[in-house]
Amino acid sequence: MKPMRTLRELLAVFVSLVSASPAVTQAPSAKDNLIHVEILGLHNDQGRVLCALFSSAVDFPKKADKAVAHAVSAISQGKASCDFAGVGSAKYAVSVFHDENSNGKLDANFIGIPREGVGASNNAKGHFGPPKFDAAAFQFSGERLDLKIIINYLQAGRT
Repeated sequence: MKPMRTLRELLAVFVSLVSASPAVTQAPSAKDNLIHVEILGLHNDQGRVLCALFSSAVDFPKKADKAVAHAVSAISQGKASCDFAGVGSAKYAVSVFHDENSNGKLDANFIGIPREGVGASNNAKGHFGPPKFDAAAFQFSGERLDLKIIINYLQAGRT
């Protein structure tokens, strides 16, 4: 009769069996899905870029706290990028803004025109207000999607 193996010995055997077994290929999961957004046209490298991913028109783009995902990016040479990882297949729209003073909010003048640069997916622009969700929306089917958004400065004289 063999003496009972210690837990450490059993664990060592288990680890060696697992590491010796052939690799199991798994289908990509939602965590592998990525929407990569490159933001161009920033007037300077001050502050940061805040990005929000929306899945419905209800709060787009004004209520970023209602977005399904958020990202923040440093700016270098007038460019920035935001990544939204682990998102599922759906219809989305992205809003971005150049938070030049790093206060975490989009500064606007007394009638609501942004003092900081703004942008949206599809480079959608608003008419007498922010762009509409449908103009900025895109279908994400999974895996990886690369987008480019050009920042717009709506107030003359901003640098």
